[in-house]
Amino acid sequence: MIHQHGQILPREDADVATELQKALEAEGLRFLLNARATTVEQTHDQITLTIERADGSQTVSGSHLLVATGRTPNTEELELDKAGVETDKAGFITVNGRLETTAPGIWALGDVKGGPAFTHISYHDFQILYGNLVEGQNLSTERRIVPYAVFTDPQLGRVGITEKEARARGYRLKIGKLPMTGVARAIERDETAGLMKLVVDAATDRILGASILGAEGGELVQLLSTLMLTDLPYSVLKGAIYIHPTLAEGFFGLMEEVKPVDEPPRGTAT
Repeated sequence: MIHQHGQILPREDADVATELQKALEAEGLRFLLNARATTVEQTHDQITLTIERADGSQTVSGSHLLVATGRTPNTEELELDKAGVETDKAGFITVNGRLETTAPGIWALGDVKGGPAFTHISYHDFQILYGNLVEGQNLSTERRIVPYAVFTDPQLGRVGITEKEARARGYRLKIGKLPMTGVARAIERDETAGLMKLVVDAATDRILGASILGAEGGELVQLLSTLMLTDLPYSVLKGAIYIHPTLAEGFFGLMEEVKPVDEPPRGTAT
């Protein structure tokens, strides 16, 4: 895998991305990071890629090449300007929190309005539109909690913001981490690669975000997203009863590991 960034999954916290890279390398994958592809050639049944890195150029050969270049909206042929529907510089349709475009009576939902580009977000957009137009509600995309998963092996389940995003926003944090080696069900399944990570607002004890890198990480993280929807403190889960042996039982240990990592401001009661 050749990646132009310095870590895989550059939007994720470095500790989580590093743990995933270790797990994938243990499966035989090789990573070339901070690398930029310059040329590609095919000779008979071999494909050769030339890449540039800080230490010079090198070539990598193989039987197949998959190029991930991202996606762009195909709105240029819709003549949206004639209907008064504005797009941004990338071609995505501009909407407000109620999914209204700049043209009265026209709404946009799904990938065409920009990210997060997930199927479940497209469906949630529909729920917002249906609720507002048919049921008379006042729903919005603003401040919605978005769970998602990266279906690697092990899976990465994510919800909310990362630790680095929380720090950029000025939060004082509590962090909890538990390696999957501390989860009985993961040991039983012999799937102990990965970790659980919880990012908590130290001022309110509300969960800001979570990363579950491990077996069924996408399933597990949705339990935490449900707690975030209720706007209850993470400590609610400290007193929960977890079925033994399940992967969710790991939350017992994770909650116990949540500790302050930042000093409170001077003059602030703790």
